[in-house]
Formats: sequence, structure tokens, C-alpha cells
Amino acid sequence: MENATNMAGINAKRLFYGSCFALITTALSFSIRAGILPQLGEELNLTAEQLGYINSMWFLGFPISMVIGGLIYHKVGGKAIMQFAFFAHAIGIIMTIYSGSYIGLMISTLLIGLGNGCTEAACNPMIADAYEGNMMSKMMNRFHMWFPGGIVIGSLVSKFMTDAGLGWETQIWVIMIPTLIYAYLFFGQSWPKAKVAEAASIVGNLKAMISPLFIFMMICMSLTAISEFGPQQWVGLILSKSGASPMIILALVTGIMAVARYFGGEAVHRFDQTGVLLGSAVLATIGVFLFSTQTGAMAYVAAIVFALGIAYFWPNMIGFIADKIPKSGALGMSIIGAVGMFANSIFQPIIGKWIDSDRETVASSGLTGDELELVAGQATLEKMTLFPGILIILFTILWFWIRKRKADQPVAAPAT
Repeated sequence: MENATNMAGINAKRLFYGSCFALITTALSFSIRAGILPQLGEELNLTAEQLGYINSMWFLGFPISMVIGGLIYHKVGGKAIMQFAFFAHAIGIIMTIYSGSYIGLMISTLLIGLGNGCTEAACNPMIADAYEGNMMSKMMNRFHMWFPGGIVIGSLVSKFMTDAGLGWETQIWVIMIPTLIYAYLFFGQSWPKAKVAEAASIVGNLKAMISPLFIFMMICMSLTAISEFGPQQWVGLILSKSGASPMIILALVTGIMAVARYFGGEAVHRFDQTGVLLGSAVLATIGVFLFSTQTGAMAYVAAIVFALGIAYFWPNMIGFIADKIPKSGALGMSIIGAVGMFANSIFQPIIGKWIDSDRETVASSGLTGDELELVAGQATLEKMTLFPGILIILFTILWFWIRKRKADQPVAAPAT
């Protein structure tokens, strides 16, 4: 943390570590819920579409609090936003455990989603304001490595606790551990000020956001987010009959993502964000296609390719906005993240409905049991290749767009 540029009098390490534990809370709420979906479905007699609506509340709460947090970040500060995050996380966790109903799970999952969005709304601009240039990209990637890193922890915890016969309620309590840790780390800390003057102005933010480039990136973000979260959120149901362990696949994917993001700063330095995003889209498309066609040990190979594809999506979409459209400020970073999560809130029930529909179609062909579940799941995954496939085209356009913009920028005259 020694290269922080705007952190005079501020405990940079403590703020950064607090941000990481807050993101681990987000990750555990994602992975443990993915692990307990089959238990919830059986215990409460819920369809895949209903489980999709519960999932959608997690993704819907995220953009709501991200947008509001981005609007008020420079008014109330990141500290106040994270205080609300703690409240939403704690109440959401407790409600999830004791609700015992479909509606109760919808409300509690929404609260957890609100807490998760506050984490992004507060921590992304803090890192962008605290670090410059390549160091900012490096720290942004290292912050976001804890989402997949936390998913590794959560997926393994869920698998071992499920195998040990522990109920889903006990697993949800685990999410409270990093919640209490980040609350302690943030307590009493000051936050950095905006390093770009216009970034602290809502009017300046909006002017920067009403541009073809920002709007284009919003479209891309919706597709990168569903490319990343769609297959991961449903891995337990879709791959349960593939001959591979769904939670081990989830842990493998997110473990590789965490390692890749740790070294993300070096990748961006070499290829720029546009080159990294284009390469990621190609690998993600191949990875999802392999998921839709492979079983057994080859499912783990598919997981490796998929992980390398999606690893750099989220941090470099946020980093692109901070680096290439800095005047959009905290609001711009919040809006771009909110778009991604809102897209997921829309598509989660749709994916659930795809699964139900594919089951009916496959059942009508005479397949039953495990074979039915496998073929139906792979049919759904095949549909999901559309999302990263479109991104290959869009990120190719972006690569040429940014390259042309750099060429058109005037070169500063040498000092005399």
C-alpha cells in the first residue's frame, strides 16, 4: 500500500483490507447460496424459476444501492455507505435463516444484495481516488480478486458442510464472519478525497456519462456480467449430473480467477484494458461452449478455460471507466456496476425458465433421471454462449475505437 497517492493521514492498508473482507462477504453470499439451492428447492418445494426469482433479488438489490451510493458518495462519504452495508448484510443474513418462506427469502436476499451494492459503491471509488495509473489498475484487480477468492472459500465450505449433513441455515451463518471483520476494520477510519475535481460533481459526472463511449460500455457491462454470473450461479443445478462435482468446479473457476486477478495489473499494463477484455471474451465463449458439451473430467478443463475468460471482466470494466472516463467519478463506476447486476436480475429468472423448459423438452423425447438433467442443463448452457459471443464483436469494436482515440490525441510539446 506504500504507493497510495491520495492517502495522507489515512490508514490505507486498513481501508483496503476492510474493502477486501466486505467483498468476501459478497462472495460468500453468492457461493453459499449457489451451494444450498438444491436444499432450498427440496425443503420449500420451489421450482427452478422460483429459485431464479430469489437469485434475482440478490442481483436487483446490488444496482439499487450502487446507484444511490454513487449519487451520495461525495456527500455522505464511503464510511456512511459501509455502515448501511453492515446493517443490510446482518439483517439479511438473520432473515434468511429464520424466514422459512419463499417471500421471506425474497426480502432477505434483497437486503443482502443492497449490502453488496454498497460495498461496490464505496470501495471502488476509494481505490480509484487512492491510487494512480497502473497502480490503480493493479489495486482494483487485487480488490476484485477477493470476489472469486471468497467464492472459493464459500463453495468449499458449502460442500464440506453439506457432505457433513449440516443444514443450509448453518451455512448461512458463516457469511456473518467476514461481515463482522469488515465492520471492525472500517470503524473510525477516514476516506480519501476525489483526485479529479469534476468527479466530485454530480453535474460533471452526468456530462461524462452522456457520451457514446460510456453508453457503449453499459451495453458491454450487461453482457460481461451475465457471462460471468449466469453459469456460476446455476452450476449446482446444471452440472449436478455431469459426473463432476459442481462445487469443486465453482471452487476451481473462482480459484483461477483470484490468481489471475492478483496479476491483473501486469496484464493490463501489457495489453491495455481493451486487449484484455477482447481476449477474455474469446476464452469465455470457448469455456461456456465446453461446459455445454463436456462431462466428467473434461468439465474441469472447461472450468479452467471459462475461468481465464471471465477473470478480468468485472475489475477491468470498472477500471476502464475510472481510467478512460475519470470525470464520471464514483457515480460512473457505480452505474456501470449497477448495469451489470441489473442485467443479472433480469436474466436469472429467464435462465431458470430455460432450465424448466429444457427439462420438459428433453423429457418429451423419452429421457429420464440423471440423463434428463444432464442433457437439459447442457442445452441451457449452450444458450448462454450467446452472451460472451456477442462480446467478441463489441470488444473488437472497442479495441479499434480506443486505438483511434489515442492516435487522435495531440502529443504534448517537449519541454524547452
